[in-house]
Amino acid sequence: MRKRRIASIIFISTLLLTGCKDRNYYRLSGYAQGGTYSISYQGARKSPAYIQKGVDSLLQAFDNCLSGYNPGSELSRFNAGDSIVLSPLFVEAYDISYSMWEESEGAFDIACAPLFDIWGFGFSAESMPEESDIQECLKNCGMKRLKGPEQIKAMEGKKICSRDFLTDENGALPKLNFNAIAQGYSCDLVAAYLKSYGVENMLVDIGEIYCCGENPRGKGWSIGIDNPVDGNNSPGKDIREVWNSEKRSVGVVTSGNYRKYYIKDGKKYAHTIDPRTGRPVEHDLLSATVIAPYAWKADALATIFMVIGFEQSVEYLDRHPEIEACLISRDGVWKSWSRD
Repeated sequence: MRKRRIASIIFISTLLLTGCKDRNYYRLSGYAQGGTYSISYQGARKSPAYIQKGVDSLLQAFDNCLSGYNPGSELSRFNAGDSIVLSPLFVEAYDISYSMWEESEGAFDIACAPLFDIWGFGFSAESMPEESDIQECLKNCGMKRLKGPEQIKAMEGKKICSRDFLTDENGALPKLNFNAIAQGYSCDLVAAYLKSYGVENMLVDIGEIYCCGENPRGKGWSIGIDNPVDGNNSPGKDIREVWNSEKRSVGVVTSGNYRKYYIKDGKKYAHTIDPRTGRPVEHDLLSATVIAPYAWKADALATIFMVIGFEQSVEYLDRHPEIEACLISRDGVWKSWSRD
């Protein structure tokens, strides 16, 4: 599944693996979601070959369910209006997405896929929509039109089509886009798989990051945050900040507007679309790095922060001390882990 949001994180600590073989760390890598994944871990009760096979199978199943770029996936067939048997993975992804839609008061909305399409940031390549196109999209998309998680849960394992998700059966067919949680969610699933085989020290990088325990040197994992300036297209080349996990179990995700955008008539149009207005955001928040107990939560919040902007993001973080963040705006850097 290709990621249309830009995650500007690289991990530093895995570069320390050389010379640390006495600690029995292993490195796995492969292809996932239109890119690559990399995993460093210690202490599994199974061989690296066994673990690699399991990770690859899990990520393939994930792609077959939630990828919007795999034409045969459950999501693609759902968006096309085909009949599908609703899987537990699809239901859970919908459940957590719905919770974030409610929590963000509409700033996070997986049912606004057509908005991203008409601006050229979704599953198609159109751009610069007319005002009438925007208003039509706003009228015919959004989670406000869809049933709640309990109603969807009751459909699990049954043959359904996208119209079954609508509260008004006569409305336009819904189209979903899970990109704002997909990579983070897949990190959580891989981490859970590794933990099931006794792994306590790991770093999982699938575009977004989940880490726990120690790195090969016995310290917490260090994560570098790229400098969010236009033209910085090489992750790790220009690092602005470095965060350390201190051996905690957390997800780490960055969202930014400095790599995915286009310029039309001298104006920059960022890939972050506010689903409440139907337009690209225009505030001065350049990137948001979020640290949360789960990578899917960090993924969703990074998206939300890029929608609501700097001031409202700080207000959210003040109300939620369990969440850490690094917000980089044109005026500087604000880090919740150094507020004291």
